[in-house]
Amino acid sequence: MTHRLTVLRRGVLLEVATVGYNVVEGLVAILAGLAAGSVALTGFGVDSLIEVTSGAILWWRLRAELGSPPLRAVVERRATRLAGALLLLLALYLAAESVRRIVTGEHPHESPIGIALTALSLVVMPLLARAKLHTAAALDSRALRADAHETIVCAWLSLTTLLGLLFNALLGWWWADPVAALAMLPLILREGLESLREDAAD
Repeated sequence: MTHRLTVLRRGVLLEVATVGYNVVEGLVAILAGLAAGSVALTGFGVDSLIEVTSGAILWWRLRAELGSPPLRAVVERRATRLAGALLLLLALYLAAESVRRIVTGEHPHESPIGIALTALSLVVMPLLARAKLHTAAALDSRALRADAHETIVCAWLSLTTLLGLLFNALLGWWWADPVAALAMLPLILREGLESLREDAAD
């Protein structure tokens, strides 16, 4: 039991770190994305704010078990369901906005801030995701595993967004931005549906 309490506290700290980093990342990405007219960067920022919500939900789930172990099952199911639903909402936004940009031919501007931010996140997110997966395995928590997968999604979003921004800035490929956003969809949909399926199975 003492070991579980230690792991739970580690999980709480990981979620605090997730929320803190993603609040800053999300706000900077959304502002930079709107300024540059980049759907991929704006979507990346929205995902960061979804990650904030997911992190807060998981913080609640872990704190609930610390305070009242019998609540674990109920909170676990709710956290898993919410994490999956948030991912599906993000997929809907990215699909609609990317198609709109491609159809209208709306060109994004260069975004040095976006390039620097996504490059940094490409380092931070995998480290956070790995720590969360280890903690999820130790706690046998589907909700925390779903949250870790959201962090993995964020790492992939960092990569695809960075590539879209670089292609646009260096080669003038304006369409690389919405295409990068569309490239995120399969992973986001898979993780979102998997979380909802696991909740339904319970």
